[in-house]
Amino acid sequence: MGLYPQPNQWQCGPFALKHALVALGISAEEKVIAKIAGTNWWNGTDEIQLARAAKHFDCNLLMIRRHDPEYARRELSSYLRKGIPTLLCVYEWAHWVTAVKSEAGKYILLDSKDKAVLTIQSWRELKSNWVYHERDEADRKHVETIYDFHPIVPRFRVQTKAKFSVARARFLRRPENRRLSRSWDDYVGDLLTICKPRTALSEKVISLGEFLRRHEQMILDQVDHWHGSIDKRRAGRILKNMHFVADTYGLVIHKEGEKRAIAGITAILTLWAAAKYGIHPVY
Repeated sequence: MGLYPQPNQWQCGPFALKHALVALGISAEEKVIAKIAGTNWWNGTDEIQLARAAKHFDCNLLMIRRHDPEYARRELSSYLRKGIPTLLCVYEWAHWVTAVKSEAGKYILLDSKDKAVLTIQSWRELKSNWVYHERDEADRKHVETIYDFHPIVPRFRVQTKAKFSVARARFLRRPENRRLSRSWDDYVGDLLTICKPRTALSEKVISLGEFLRRHEQMILDQVDHWHGSIDKRRAGRILKNMHFVADTYGLVIHKEGEKRAIAGITAILTLWAAAKYGIHPVY
């Protein structure tokens, strides 16, 4: 699992919901979502089917309709400021995307049609893509503009939410960072076994960045010693990816768990090295 493009033209709905759940720290496969929603190739997925799938993951999919673009923009931005990802059906209700952040007039979307998935749009671009034109059946000359949006609201207290930003989106859009995007869920899952979300009551904690400043070289040296030979630059890139993901979700290490974190990250890096370079029989 991770942030990767959809393989066909009709699975955008499950991908959009998966991306909203990822933003809430919930791991879900698009295939599972599609099965629950009843997605099919001839009709895709509508908001009622997506609401059923969201309920399976203990979330509510709200249905909100506005006709004035400025009202729609303000309300969408309000949900995003609260950290609530929101599904939008764009291109005249032909494609689902997930809005996760508004920042300085820009909107960060997770769009499964885009190669990098994470996209950045101005309000002008988003408004043009978002609007749906409905022609009045009685008066064919009258066209009504519709802006529908669907916040995904969890029915439980979320432990950690992804804090995307324009800078983070641009970083992940770089071709050299596609591997990180594709393995996003794996990084989150591994880090949640080692780190904890930062809260207002968190005391005696350190960021993963500070943890790596203290222990990165020792971990790399030890894995290299055990494995025999690794590319330390590539291994260091894995640790930098962990740092990026941990900061995105606000994950920290408690002081009493520092030794456990050393063991956990060393074990993960050793498994990566064995998978990457192969390993001879030991003992």
